[in-house]
Amino acid sequence: MNSTAYVFFVDGFEEIEAIASVDILRRAGLKVKMISITDDRVVTGSHGIPVLCDDLFDETDFADAETLLLPGGTVALGEHKGLCKLLVNFAENNKLIAAICAAPSILGTLGLLKGKKATCYPGFEKYLEGAEHTGEQVVKDGNIITGKGPGTSMEFALAVVEQTAGKDKAGELARAMCVKR
Repeated sequence: MNSTAYVFFVDGFEEIEAIASVDILRRAGLKVKMISITDDRVVTGSHGIPVLCDDLFDETDFADAETLLLPGGTVALGEHKGLCKLLVNFAENNKLIAAICAAPSILGTLGLLKGKKATCYPGFEKYLEGAEHTGEQVVKDGNIITGKGPGTSMEFALAVVEQTAGKDKAGELARAMCVKR
């Protein structure tokens, strides 16, 4: 596979959402890059766990990007102008965007959820501008996948695998990890 999934990190990210996603996508054989939107490759999660990212946003060429994944824990990702521009470009080109927990609110604020079904962490529904909030664990609508929160991390990541590597691969991986689907 030549395409890459990019997972974005900022201080305060939700560890289980980010790391479970990276782990599951890599288990599926996908190329995954962990990108810090800060000026440091080491980013600390909301529970004090430091993570070493592969690259910094400003030093990354996203030419091979096919998937953008936003973990939750904080909406600070939405304050990065370069990332917001990349998200809009992806939406315009119907490329896959996945966001979980608080992160779907970033997509809503950017207008990327208009006319779509979506889910998010309870309390962030009002930021899903133009979307129909379903309250489901994971929602796929077109090129957008949204997840509800930390407890849905595996199901969310498997939905991304299904979209990028196929239903059979996602099912095989779920069985190997003892995940009911």
